[in-house]
Amino acid sequence: MEPLPAATGPAIAAWRAANARRAAVTLVALAGLGISFALDLATGPAMLKLPAVLAALAGQGDDPLVNAIVHTLRLPVALMAMVVGAALGLSGAVMQTILNNPLASSYTLGISAGAGFGAALAILAGAALPLPEAWAIPLAAFGFAALACAMVGGVGRLRGATPELLVLAGIACLFLFQALLSLLQFLASPEALQQIVFWLFGSLQRASLGKVGVVTLVLALVLPLLLRDAWRLTALQFGDERARALGVGVDGLRLRAFTAVSLLTGAAVAFVGTIGFIGLVAPHVARMLVGEDQRHMLPASAAFGALLLSAASVASKLILPGTVFPIGIVTALIGVPFFAWLVLARERRA
Repeated sequence: MEPLPAATGPAIAAWRAANARRAAVTLVALAGLGISFALDLATGPAMLKLPAVLAALAGQGDDPLVNAIVHTLRLPVALMAMVVGAALGLSGAVMQTILNNPLASSYTLGISAGAGFGAALAILAGAALPLPEAWAIPLAAFGFAALACAMVGGVGRLRGATPELLVLAGIACLFLFQALLSLLQFLASPEALQQIVFWLFGSLQRASLGKVGVVTLVLALVLPLLLRDAWRLTALQFGDERARALGVGVDGLRLRAFTAVSLLTGAAVAFVGTIGFIGLVAPHVARMLVGEDQRHMLPASAAFGALLLSAASVASKLILPGTVFPIGIVTALIGVPFFAWLVLARERRA
């Protein structure tokens, strides 16, 4: 075997150093997530000391009240914030990649609007549904999110899954479900209308360990499938023609990724309502810190999404002591100025 050229040594060393730095960024995000998770368990109407929370988590707490608050009330909410944030961050990263659009998210394709319409329909049906409301609403939201995905994906299959066509079909789907949702709100009774509006705000307070398990299962199934296509998604960043020249089946890849996004978004939105900006901001943060290589960007986007929503959960309990703000309002209040800063920073670099 011929020896490698002398110039390849520094190049390989630089490549390894860059990979180590990217891995370190994800590890730092996970460390921050651990801190935010502990703070989420400690904050609330009854403020708890962090050592007592950690002891309760380890099963060594001697105060029954603290144990009950941590395990029964706050642990499902804190876990739900992490897994939903990870799902939204991951779905946003994939969406921006397959559409080659930094402003894309699950809302762009109307998936969240479909989920909102399904939830509102289940709320209006009420006792007529064969399932308890705690599960009927999430199932209806997930089902209509899948329907929105099928509508947009069907258009893509008929006319070719180009980014422009998927965006246009998604916008049409978005306005359709928003119009149908407005119609349901117009027909709803005051009590049902209040419940619909509260669901659309987004809230983690309806979380349970069973629901956390469902979102975690979807995330655990979808993430490895996306990582298997990581190099193909990276090649897609160079444009469809270059990706095809490298042997990538662009249309099939785009539809597979789109299906994965719909599963992630549907599972997340079904249980907590519509939560904006996580799927938009988290991929931008990951892209700035680890670059476009999807092998690193996908895990980083999931980690930063989980960190952002967990931090928003903490903030929602600190804005007004004794009151828990709807998480969707908090993410919007945090996300709008942060995203504006990202856009301005991007323009300055350009």
